[in-house]
Amino acid sequence: MQIRMLSLASIAGAIIAACLITLPPARADEVKAGDLMITQAWSRATPGGAKIGGGYLTIENKGSAPDRLIGGSADIASKVEVHEMAMNNGVMTMRPLDKGLTIEPGKTAKLAPGGYHLMMFDLKRPLKQGDKLPVTLEFEKAGKVTISLDVQGVGAQAPAGSRNKDGKMDMKMPSGTKM
Repeated sequence: MQIRMLSLASIAGAIIAACLITLPPARADEVKAGDLMITQAWSRATPGGAKIGGGYLTIENKGSAPDRLIGGSADIASKVEVHEMAMNNGVMTMRPLDKGLTIEPGKTAKLAPGGYHLMMFDLKRPLKQGDKLPVTLEFEKAGKVTISLDVQGVGAQAPAGSRNKDGKMDMKMPSGTKM
């Protein structure tokens, strides 16, 4: 009887272990804030001595009203701003979005290299590949939301593992940007 109970317990334990191994991991890179879903938060490693860094992410508004990303903060930087990079008459320009970035209902805003992004000023130390960088975003309606930027290699163009439906790396640039 004791042997039979032991084998049933062993079988039950093995089944539970198998289920845990085969279940997909929870998406730690998804953060819900009110009607907003924030995903694919990442940054690039910076060379030693660099005083600025960028942050990139995707914000989906699943609600019925617009919200606005108005800024942010991070312990590693003295200031975090929302910026836009664009081509104007063949010249690449970058400017802060003083009124923030509006995320319309049912729409997705992608902050990526060459377009909208977070700009972190006066870095206290270099961003190193593999680090998780906590950043607090500030939204007009959703309030303050803490996310973690996954630091990729210097020159990375997308978060690790980011692929389009066709399996190719996501390399979208804002309309009008020429390479």
